[in-house]
Amino acid sequence: MIEIKHHGATSGVTGSCHELSLNMGSDEKRPRFSSDPDLDTIPPPKCPHQGILVDCGLFQGQDEGREASAADLTIDFPIDHIRALVVTHVHIDHVGRIPYLLAAGFEGPIICSEPSAVMLPEILEDALKIGFTRDRHLIERVLGLIRERMVPVPYGQWHLVFEEGGCSLSVRLQRAGHILGSAYVECDARIGDVEERIVFSGDLGAPHSPLLPEPRSPERADRLVIESTYGDRDHEDRETRRDRLKAVFENALADGGTVLIPAFSIGRTQELLYEIEGIIAEASGEVKMGSDGKRERFSSDPGFDWEHLEIVVDSPLAANFTQIYRDLKPFWDAEAQELVRSGRHPLSFDQLTVIDSHEDHLNAVDYLAKSHRPCVVLAGSGMCAGGRVVNYLKAMLGDKRNDVLFVGYQAAGTPGRDILTFGPQGGWVELDGERYDIRARVHQVGGYSAHAGQGDLLRFVEGIPVAPREIRVVHGDSGAKVAFKELLEARVSSRVLIPE
Repeated sequence: MIEIKHHGATSGVTGSCHELSLNMGSDEKRPRFSSDPDLDTIPPPKCPHQGILVDCGLFQGQDEGREASAADLTIDFPIDHIRALVVTHVHIDHVGRIPYLLAAGFEGPIICSEPSAVMLPEILEDALKIGFTRDRHLIERVLGLIRERMVPVPYGQWHLVFEEGGCSLSVRLQRAGHILGSAYVECDARIGDVEERIVFSGDLGAPHSPLLPEPRSPERADRLVIESTYGDRDHEDRETRRDRLKAVFENALADGGTVLIPAFSIGRTQELLYEIEGIIAEASGEVKMGSDGKRERFSSDPGFDWEHLEIVVDSPLAANFTQIYRDLKPFWDAEAQELVRSGRHPLSFDQLTVIDSHEDHLNAVDYLAKSHRPCVVLAGSGMCAGGRVVNYLKAMLGDKRNDVLFVGYQAAGTPGRDILTFGPQGGWVELDGERYDIRARVHQVGGYSAHAGQGDLLRFVEGIPVAPREIRVVHGDSGAKVAFKELLEARVSSRVLIPE
């Protein structure tokens, strides 16, 4: 039996964890994919129960129908048969429970892409400090174990996980375009003469995202497990979202306010910096992004002093990953690499300031709340559920000069979702047990989500030469999953289901 189970990301968008297992004992009948009765006379292969996990992430917000949080870390499923963990990418909702998986007795390798192998210890070190322990010795022991277990695999290369008793499982990672190092996972599973190609999408990126090549559809998928974060809607095109982003910045320049962008440290921050550098270059009269994606010279509106718009990254983790992104330029897309060759520095430009220490952070919050100097601040966490962004929100939500700009998904039950929902109505949000009125302008530019939109997801599925016989829709709010399921049922011949 080749079986898929789900241990997360079925009732929401976080806690991603899926299992692919193989099991056939001598008392089981051989699976028959032909009408030849002689097959029943052939002894079935003896295949011990074994399998892999694809991701092992934290729950956030109200996923799983409860107040799930970083404290909900229990590995509440059997793992004795798990031979390897395959990591699609290093966002915390996909890797945050790895230390607890190790503590539960997992002893196998951690398979990931080459860029993810660089970033995984860094993101888990931060997660351990926040939710596990501040004992430096213990943290180093855990990180050392993770580094020992990691097996970096190049994109497009098959890797044998196990082969035993007539059964085998190999995996191959392909670019997913979500964040640097992200991958979807192709699995070739075999029991005797029965073989299946099963694909786990992980999180797929949108086409034309900054820095990263867009994902290509797999050459084959007998069964597909696909995310549906934006399964019910599409994103704005790149030119439109850049114009909207620029308009928000112009408001800051006009009234001396702060544009506060809650951004995830990995992926979103770096892509935004890339776009911001381009907008400043365009507005300064250097270049413009044309509708064909090529850059052109143009004259800017002289009414705005773009050279005095400061861009602040207030997150040590984001700053660290921005440096890692710079070091991993070979994995950037062709446009970004051409920009570097032309002498531009999209992740390191003159107006960029990085705040590291907590004292400097508090001083920056106080200064920007009182001053009328236009500024753009990128601070974590992306859903406003903690981190330095909370201090900025407390100080700035009540001032109509300021803007809060959401560029990514906001899970139900998070402060970010509440600000996005109630901010335009002049409502309030609860932060650290206190209510704060929302007078700042609230915006959402969906095109900067690192997730594929509905049309992108559909193209990924329809690009598979032969439609999968089964598609499982996971990793989305219930409405998004249902909408995407209905679309798939109308467009492809596959059996489509939403796992519980």
